[in-house]
Amino acid sequence: MNLLLNVSFGILILMPQGWIIMILIMMLESIIASELLCKRILEGRITATVFWANIISGLFGIIITLMLNGGWWLVVWFPWVSSHEVDFSIPFALTSFIIYYFVAFVLSVVIELLINYSMLGKIYPTKKIIRTALLANLASYLLGSIIIYSLGFF
Repeated sequence: MNLLLNVSFGILILMPQGWIIMILIMMLESIIASELLCKRILEGRITATVFWANIISGLFGIIITLMLNGGWWLVVWFPWVSSHEVDFSIPFALTSFIIYYFVAFVLSVVIELLINYSMLGKIYPTKKIIRTALLANLASYLLGSIIIYSLGFF
């Protein structure tokens, strides 16, 4: 556990612990989505859709950040970085951090929503899919942020 302290998400995600965290986050989103859409835990089609949407969203984020900053791919898209990357003593660092955290969240939700709708839109109502994607992502961002920030900053 000591190894994980003050390790950026960019490094953590490449370790087995990072993959476990990401899978748990996708499982949380799958459970929430399944419960909200069909009142069952981990319904197969919904779970597959949520995992697929998260993978595509992640790949999209990697490509965008490679284009934006030339290779430090997880710092821009995934705002879960450690004190090594974010120095809150710099003026406006916290404001900038919050802005791109919000933008990353919105882009993730939009990408996942489009995929969820394309794969589930014929089965479930549009409003329900939108609400589900938003609530599942809010929960996963909140829990994921607490976990990653706990590992990265403390």
